[in-house]
Amino acid sequence: MKKQLDPIPENASAFAASIVESAKRVSGVSLDYSEASLPHLETIIDSFRHDGVTADQIVDTLFCMGCYVGEVFVREGAGVWKKTEEARMKGFASAPMVIQTGPESCCNPIDKVFKRMENGQEDSLPYFYSGFAKS
Repeated sequence: MKKQLDPIPENASAFAASIVESAKRVSGVSLDYSEASLPHLETIIDSFRHDGVTADQIVDTLFCMGCYVGEVFVREGAGVWKKTEEARMKGFASAPMVIQTGPESCCNPIDKVFKRMENGQEDSLPYFYSGFAKS
């Protein structure tokens, strides 16, 4: 049996890596942790939406996709993972971890992926990234 990882900042990169592997295996999409890869992630999310898949059916997948988006911040030097309560986001974020992008600035890529699944293009991941990474 595969050991399940705890949803803590130290494990975010492993969650993200699972999406990189799955995207390649299932969709033939190569994700490279760059800002330019975020539209590819959106294409996968859009295919779920097109197929009638609900967020409740793929909670773990969406969580890992959120970790992937967070890892884009980390690897591009635009942020670090923090526990939600350590980043003073408790009550604002439902995810257990967020990205701190500056001394007083945080964003929540995990919840953003869930919103992208729910709302479609109006919750654009590239736009989200550019808004927080370049602020």
